[in-house]
Amino acid sequence: MSTILETAGLTKVFGAVTAASNISVALEEDSIVGLIGGNGAGKTTFLNLVTGYLAPTSGTVRFQGRDITGLAPRRITRLGICRSFQIPQVFDSLTTYENLLVGLGIVALGRKAFVGSALGDQEPEQVAEEMLERFRLREYRDAPASVLPEGVRKLLDIAMALAVKPKVLLLDEPTSGVSADEKFALMDLVLGAIRADRVTVLFVEHDMDIVRRYTQRIVAFYDGKVIADGAPAAVLADAGVRRFVVGDVTPDAAEGTC
Repeated sequence: MSTILETAGLTKVFGAVTAASNISVALEEDSIVGLIGGNGAGKTTFLNLVTGYLAPTSGTVRFQGRDITGLAPRRITRLGICRSFQIPQVFDSLTTYENLLVGLGIVALGRKAFVGSALGDQEPEQVAEEMLERFRLREYRDAPASVLPEGVRKLLDIAMALAVKPKVLLLDEPTSGVSADEKFALMDLVLGAIRADRVTVLFVEHDMDIVRRYTQRIVAFYDGKVIADGAPAAVLADAGVRRFVVGDVTPDAAEGTC
């Protein structure tokens, strides 16, 4: 597999606080990668740096070999990197269907060439209807987003990101706010819809059950740094990850970090 997204020495400093320190991560095409770490570890900062919501203090971001460091979020989205948010970014006054159309319209604004290449022969209305089916949102088609259950709002946010046919999709805590009874069903649905398009996925998650079940690889952050990167079993067994991320402070784990 070839590398589709890569950061090198990515660093972000806010005054006396270093939120991201020398982060070098490469994502392979068609992979599913989990990003874990405690609160304040730098996970969302990393996503914001990659997607242009923050400009790095130093370091680079490359997408398909192109340097995209510091580009505006809209330009990065147009290139093929999309994201969802921990708090769903939907328009409460619009229906589910209208939200999908708005998402398609904003991304396609002023670039008919993109619409032709990304959506093929499909019209935005067709794509919106397809997303309703793929994410099982049909029953909510005409409901205002303001009345949707939290899990459905999450699905809509992700559907809006996937509708524009990205090559890389970044998900910020897709199961946060979703009940324990619904989390696996939500992830089955989301990753099933995403994988149908062979999109590379990086998702931030605190739930280790979700991480174990759905990732091919895990990157662990602590204090703005990468402390482990590799196969799920190896990363979750790492002494530093057990101590600083998972919360295992047994004597064996503590001794392993000395």
